Order: sequence, then C-alpha cells, then structure tokens
Amino acid sequence: MVVLLTTLAAMFSLEWRLTLLSLVVLPLFIIPARRVGRKLQTISRQQMNLNAELNTQMVERFNVAGALLVKLFGRRKDEVDTFSGRAAEVRDIGIRSAMYGRVFFVALGLVGAIGAAAIYGVGAHLAVRGSITAGTLVALAALVARVYQPLTGLTNARVDLMTSVVSFERVFEVLDAPEAIQDRPGAIELVNPVGRVEFRDVFFRYPAAASVSIASLSTAGMEQNADPDRDVLSGVNLVVVPGETVALVGSSGSGKTTTANLVPRLYDVTGGSVLVDGHDVRDLTQESLRAAIGVVTQDPHLFHESIAVNLRYARPGATAAQLEAACRGARIHDTIAALPDGYNTVVGERGYRLSGGEKQRLSIARLLLKDPSIMILDEATSHLDNENEALVQEALDGALAGRTAIVIAHRLSTIRNADRIVVLDEGRIAEQGSHDELMALGGLYARQEAAGSAD
Repeated sequence: MVVLLTTLAAMFSLEWRLTLLSLVVLPLFIIPARRVGRKLQTISRQQMNLNAELNTQMVERFNVAGALLVKLFGRRKDEVDTFSGRAAEVRDIGIRSAMYGRVFFVALGLVGAIGAAAIYGVGAHLAVRGSITAGTLVALAALVARVYQPLTGLTNARVDLMTSVVSFERVFEVLDAPEAIQDRPGAIELVNPVGRVEFRDVFFRYPAAASVSIASLSTAGMEQNADPDRDVLSGVNLVVVPGETVALVGSSGSGKTTTANLVPRLYDVTGGSVLVDGHDVRDLTQESLRAAIGVVTQDPHLFHESIAVNLRYARPGATAAQLEAACRGARIHDTIAALPDGYNTVVGERGYRLSGGEKQRLSIARLLLKDPSIMILDEATSHLDNENEALVQEALDGALAGRTAIVIAHRLSTIRNADRIVVLDEGRIAEQGSHDELMALGGLYARQEAAGSAD
C-alpha cells in the first residue's frame, strides 16, 4: 500500500492529467474479478461435490471388502462404468475451471494493456504539442505498470479467496457443528471405578435427522429399526453389581445395543438416568468415563498398522511384555508368534490378513491391555464358526473374570453361564433371571431358546 501511494504521488507530480487517465481504467479490474470470480466459485463447488462422489466410490467399492463384493456379485463392469463416468465429469469440470481461470488472467492483462495504450496515446499527443517531454511519458508509463501490478495481484487474491472458501465449506460445517454430547460445567472425574452400573427409569429415543447438524455423522450405533417418533427404551430399570455378568437378549430392534451405548454416554437419555458407581454419567467427564469402559463389537476395527501398534492404541506406553501378557490372556499369542514378523506384522486394511476369530481375539487382547472395570461385548461371537467361537469364548471367559460385563448375545448358547439374563422386548425389560429360572418360567426367553437364537 505504501509503494502504491508513493507511486501515485510521483505520477501526479509528473503529469496529473495522465495520472487521472490511468486511474479511470482501474474500475475495469473489478469487472472480470466479479463475474469470473462468481463463476469460478460455482464451478469449484460443483468440482468439490463431484470429487466427493468419486472419492466415496473409491473408498467404498475399491477397498478389500468392497472389491470382493463387486467380484462376487459380478458388478465389475457396472462399477467401472460408473467410476469412468464420474472421473470424466471430474475431468470436464477441471477443464472448465482451468479455462475460466485462463480467461480471467487474459482479461486482467487486457485491462492493463488498455490502460497502457491510453497513456501512450494521450501522452504522445501531449508530447507532440510540447506539453510534456518524451522522458516524462516514458517515466509515467513505467510508473503505471507499477500501479497496475499490485492491483492485478489483489484481484487475483480475491478470486482465489472466493474459490478457496468453497474448499473449506464442508470443513467449516463440521468444525462449527455443536457437539451433541458435552461435559457439563463442573463435571467430575471417575476415580478408581469399581464397575457398578444402574439404569434408573431410562427412556430414550433417537433424535430426528432434521435436528442433527450433520446427520450423516450422527447415526453410529443406532438400532436398525430406530424411529425418532417412538421410544427405543421405555422405563428401563436395571442394576449391574461389580463383577456381575449380565446378558441382554431380545429380538432385533428391542433396544439391546442402545442400552449398551448409553453406558459410555454415546447418547444422552431422553428421561431417567444412567449411573456408574453412583454417579450420573452426565456428571462425569467423558474421558474418565470411557477410560473405565471397554467394548468389543462383532466387527472389531483394526488399523492398517502392525499388531503392536493396534494393541498399543489401548495403552500407548505398553511394554512388549505387557503386549504378550494381554495376548496370552486372549489366546492369540501363539498365533502371533508363528507369523514371520510376529508383533510387527501389518494386519492390512481393517485387518483383512487375519481371520474373523483372530481379529476378535486381538480386540480382546487390546481390551485386556486397557484393563477397564466395565466391559461391553456386542455380539462378539455372532459371525464365528464353532471352532473360532470356542477359542474366542474361552478368551472372553478369562477376560470377564472379576469385571462387570454387559453382554449382547446373538446365540443363547454363549450366555447360558451369565450371572443374569435380561430379556428386552420393544424397549422394556420383559423378564430377567438365570438361564434355569427363565427356562422354568416358560416365557419369551424359553421360546427363543427353543428357536435357538436370541435375535
């Protein structure tokens, strides 16, 4: 700015008429910036959307599991055609963006050329009349170039800013979204947890999609039949004492997973309260609450890293001896030791180099390494064959010893030895007791046992 003002002052001191003429051209710099800038902003938004669609297809279809599914269903040609079409759209929109960018730069150059031509034309006329010298004209032309250069840069910056804003729109959408679950002011730490869990007259319903800032990021853990217009849980009262194993059974959509997800406060209850060691989970810091809880799901997630790195995700500073002890407890150490690289073996994307049973036992080892006081097992053996199920069940039995456990079961055979079995039906506790007590009752559990399934 200082250079620009100094240059203009020098120009006025040399020849005020030509200086004013050069300034008349300045508004012309705004015209291409406004028109082309808006067009480039629209194109950039379309380009971002098309790139997102293309990347989504690559992530979903062209990973290990997705590619296998494509092959098994014979959809390779369809996927290739779809990908080619989207790639062509990305290419075409990229060409359009580049063309508008070139047009913009040419337009700016043309405006500068018009200004220079006006200076030389009028200046030559004044020089012929003797009003100015040729040296003054040359000096003014050089100074005009110095004025136009920063203005061109500012105009470019405006257009670049308009297109860059589009790139950050989705990022800002996520960053500006309010957190659904936040620590209350004055939330306390859960210290030395013993593992007592209580559901006190709990009601829960999932929020409607319209009320969620980013709906696509807020559906994890929802029941398959979740309906925002009905209560998923209705008046649930349940106490799990420290060291007790409680199994949750019921038909699909009965609220088993929802019940388990309320303990680590993945959601807040609609009514009532969930307590851990006598504290409402909403009064505890999320970090300390979740540090006391370990979860094993039916499809454990493993990173494309070594076995050791995946295990240390639960405890970053764990020693090699601690890793081995956890893996021995999960009945997976011998399998790892037999691998060429042992604990340094990279498991591949989502652990595809390991079998289902091996992934489950590795996730149990990770849980043992975390050493939580409360364990939640969400259908951890539902997709395993009998041999792997027996190995995983043996590992689970050892892991659960002395810990509070909430077990969601698909097969009733896996939870017969639970201290207590709670049967959920349409979000309510229908019956509870030991296996023998429920069989003698002859109710819903007995009928499910006869059918051979808890789901």
